[in-house]
Amino acid sequence: MDPSSPHYPRIDFRRLYDRFDAPVTEFDCGLLCAPHNPSGLPFCCDICQAVPVAYRQEWEYLRQNTGLWHPWQGSECPADPADPADLREQTPDHMVLLACQGPAHCQRNFRAVSCRQFPFFPYITADDRFLGLACEWEFENMCWVISHLETVTRQFRQAFIQVYDEILALWPEDYESYAGTSEQLRAEYASRGRRIPLLHRNGGYYLLSPRSERLYRVPPERLPRHGPYREDRRA
Repeated sequence: MDPSSPHYPRIDFRRLYDRFDAPVTEFDCGLLCAPHNPSGLPFCCDICQAVPVAYRQEWEYLRQNTGLWHPWQGSECPADPADPADLREQTPDHMVLLACQGPAHCQRNFRAVSCRQFPFFPYITADDRFLGLACEWEFENMCWVISHLETVTRQFRQAFIQVYDEILALWPEDYESYAGTSEQLRAEYASRGRRIPLLHRNGGYYLLSPRSERLYRVPPERLPRHGPYREDRRA
């Protein structure tokens, strides 16, 4: 279905933002990753590291209510430009690529859903269950939070689950997209011979087998750390 169609399920993004407003951690985790980024910016707020996406309906709301965002052109990072054609081809039809004015100008009330959920996405099992929060594995060596999952707040986890229960039920396209991303995650971890860290919707911390999807409950201190954060014990 065309996302602009009047018959396409509608979401009140102001209401969604208000429900999905809990911080990932109780402190500004960007201060802990920014020193490891040559730009000095938090990786999640650096257009040269991550290009945000928004639902087309969400972009309609944002462009009418804030000047924070503009459509991504592919020229925002001249030092290492992404290929616009390749990135747009990878973007689902119901999404649009955006760029913002940068963290110094951030309006937190108008952060896109993709900003609010980072560095997580909803994990969908091979038998079609939304099991919990998985990490964007491409950012393992960049994002401090991925190496410190014990710092993720209970309020954020609950809001994430509630919001995506609603979104995935309304939009089959989104469900299929995240099911595909989850399949890619399983293939990536199977190739590494490693289990997948998962913040389960039941509140627990787990390692998941990428082949059998068997769950192993673990204390958070046993979850893996990456890159410059391997020996970082701050929490």
